[in-house]
Amino acid sequence: MAGLATLGDASLNKPPKVEEKANYMDLPCPIPYEEIQREALMSLKPETFEGLRFDFSKGLNQKFSLSHSVFMGPTEIPSQSPETIKIPTAHYEFGANYIDPKLMLIGRVMTDGRLNARVKCDLTDDLSLKANAQLTNEPHMSHGMINFDYKGKDYRTQFQFGNGALFGASYIQSVTPHLSLGGEVFWAGQHRKSGLGYAARYETDKMVATGQVASTGMVALSYVQKISDKVSLATDFMYNYLSKDVTASVGYDYILRQCRLRGKIDSNGCTAAFLEERLNMGLNFILSAEIDHKKKDYKFGFGLTVG
Repeated sequence: MAGLATLGDASLNKPPKVEEKANYMDLPCPIPYEEIQREALMSLKPETFEGLRFDFSKGLNQKFSLSHSVFMGPTEIPSQSPETIKIPTAHYEFGANYIDPKLMLIGRVMTDGRLNARVKCDLTDDLSLKANAQLTNEPHMSHGMINFDYKGKDYRTQFQFGNGALFGASYIQSVTPHLSLGGEVFWAGQHRKSGLGYAARYETDKMVATGQVASTGMVALSYVQKISDKVSLATDFMYNYLSKDVTASVGYDYILRQCRLRGKIDSNGCTAAFLEERLNMGLNFILSAEIDHKKKDYKFGFGLTVG
């Protein structure tokens, strides 16, 4: 009994655990401003499609590879009526990829005449150049964009230049080990419009919360809770105080041993699910479904990815 009493006294006399103070001179580098909601977008914005999709890629060496894609399915046509108008389409896409630790070149050409190109080049360890362009046969539909990204010790900044006299800049700074604040500004000279925005991101090992507000009228809030290493839940709230449009949605991201399942439902009655299942090494099966009860629009697609 005396021994138990001694152990009890020893446990009571243990000094309380002191939390480590944050070192504000050694804060982590935040994620890019444009990716501030990336965890929520993974669950709430799955890349759904309608019809049949087949993708095949083959590596010629460690850096160079070719890809072939076939898509068959309906395409929505803009209409004044509330009902969705679709026409059957089919196209083939050929791609070439060059991936190096400091240089990435990606090109795509489609049978309808569209050409897409992307470039990412690390000029230094902290400065990178990104460029993307799309050329089409339709007048005034081709566009291009060049980004310069600089990564500091505890901040990131980006400058954008695009056709149509488009200029933009963003900056995000870590203010605590878990909280980062940022802002952006842009000018579209062709449309004579400018905008200013602010953003905040708070993250821990178990959750991520973000908030954005812009002078264009957009207010966006998102929250992601990591239930386990394989399951996460997400929700977001979008409000435009100029048009008074409001949308809220909830979603999930579930990673199994052989597949990954993502889905969401929003306040407009739109439900979506996206399944990626690995059948074998280098062989994936894809199922996509989206139901919009309000517009009476139903989409279903399946695909196969090889390579």
